[in-house]
Amino acid sequence: MLYHLLYSLHNNLFAFNIFRYITFRAALAALTAFLISLIFGPVIIKMLTRFKIGENIRKEDSARLYELHSKKQNTPTMGGILILLAVLSSTLLWSDISNKYIILVLFSTIWLGITGFMDDYLKHIRKKSKGLTATAKLTSQIVLGLVLGLILFLNPHHSTRLDVPFLKDISLDLSIFYVLFVILVITGSSNAVNLTDGLDGLAIGIVIMVAIAFSVLSYISGNIRFSNYLLVPYLAGSGELTIFCASILGAGLGFLWFNCYPASIFMGDVGSLTLGGAIGTVALLIKKELLLIIVGGIFVLEALSVILQVCFFRLTKKRIFKIAPLHHHFQFLNWPENKVIVRFWIVASLLALLTLVTLKIR
Repeated sequence: MLYHLLYSLHNNLFAFNIFRYITFRAALAALTAFLISLIFGPVIIKMLTRFKIGENIRKEDSARLYELHSKKQNTPTMGGILILLAVLSSTLLWSDISNKYIILVLFSTIWLGITGFMDDYLKHIRKKSKGLTATAKLTSQIVLGLVLGLILFLNPHHSTRLDVPFLKDISLDLSIFYVLFVILVITGSSNAVNLTDGLDGLAIGIVIMVAIAFSVLSYISGNIRFSNYLLVPYLAGSGELTIFCASILGAGLGFLWFNCYPASIFMGDVGSLTLGGAIGTVALLIKKELLLIIVGGIFVLEALSVILQVCFFRLTKKRIFKIAPLHHHFQFLNWPENKVIVRFWIVASLLALLTLVTLKIR
C-alpha cells in the first residue's frame, strides 16, 4: 500500500523513485516486521497471560520430557498471531499487492493461519487437549495444496518440471502429477515446521535462515540479468516474493526476541503451520521445490525422525531414537536445551549457505 502511494510520487519528486527497487523495499519490510513484533510482543504476551492461554505440558506423553519441560507450563502460546500480524502488515505495506505471486503466497499464509488458529483455539481456549483432529488439519492442508496445484498446473507460464540441484541439464517433468507434488510440499513443509517447534526459539531460528536464503533466490528468479547469468528460470514478477521473505525474516527476529531461551511466549500451531506452508509456497512459486529439501534440511530430519520412529516401532516394537522428534532425542542424551537449539541453528545456517552455493555448482 505504501509502495503504491510513495512510488506514485516519483514523477513529482525523483527521490521517490527509490521505492521501485525491490532490495530497498525488502529492507524496509524486514525492519517494519521487526518493529511490529517488538512493539506488539509485550501486548500479545500480556493479553495471552490475562486470558490464561498457556502451554500445557502433558505428563502422560512422556514422564522424562515432562520433567525437562515442566517449567514451561502455562507459558503464553499462540504467539504466531504476532508473527502473522507482522508478516501480513509488512508485506501489504511494501509489496506490489496486485502481483500474482504475492496474492498466492498471502492466500496460502492466511489459509494455514486460520487452520492453525482453529487448532490452537480448540486446544488452549476450548480446552480440547488434541485441538483439531489430525484428519481435519491434514484435510485443510491437502485442499490448499490441491487449489495451489491446480492454479500452478493450469498456468501456462509455470513449468511442471523440477530442476535437480547440482545438475544443470537434468530435470523431471511431473506433468499432471505436479498437482500431487504441490500437495506433498504444502503438507510436508507445514507439518515439518510444526514438529520442529518443540524447543525455545528452535523453529523460528531455522525459519529465519530459510527466509534469508529464499529472499536471495526470489530476487534472482525475478531479475532477468541475474537469472540468465546463473542459468535459473526467469520468472517475471517473482522478485516481489523477496519482500514477503524479508517480512518473515523481520517478524522472525522480532518474535525470537521473546521466544529465545528461556521463552516468554511460544508460537503455537498458528505460527508453525503457517510459516511451514508459507515457505513451501515460496519454493513452489520460484521453482526451487527440491532445494527446499536442502535449505529446510533440519525440518526434513525432524519429520523423518518421527516417521521412522513410528514405522520402526510398529514393525519391531523397538525404537530407533530415544524419543522423536529428533531435538528431544538429543535432550534425552543429556544435551542442555540451549546447546541443542544453537547447534541446530548452526547446521541450518550451513544448509542455507549450501543452498545458495547450488546456484554456481551445477
